[in-house]
Amino acid sequence: MFNKEVLVRCESGLHNRQATYFVQKANEFESTIYLESANRKMNAKSLLGIMSLGIVTGSTVTLSAFGPDAEAAVNALEILLQRDVY
Repeated sequence: MFNKEVLVRCESGLHNRQATYFVQKANEFESTIYLESANRKMNAKSLLGIMSLGIVTGSTVTLSAFGPDAEAAVNALEILLQRDVY
């Protein structure tokens, strides 16, 4: 298992388009990936789950993954939380 705490810096937080890109990127990996915020943990491959977390700019979240590409998955998703992708 690979974990990393990340400060969300994208201006829009993790809503709408940003969440869609995040989930699409998560689905590129074989590993099981979770995003945790405020003691709520959701599957990073679920758009509804990710949007339900209500993550805004400045939030600290925990990305965790386990599987063959866990570290690569967490690192790639961390990059998406650092900037707006559209």
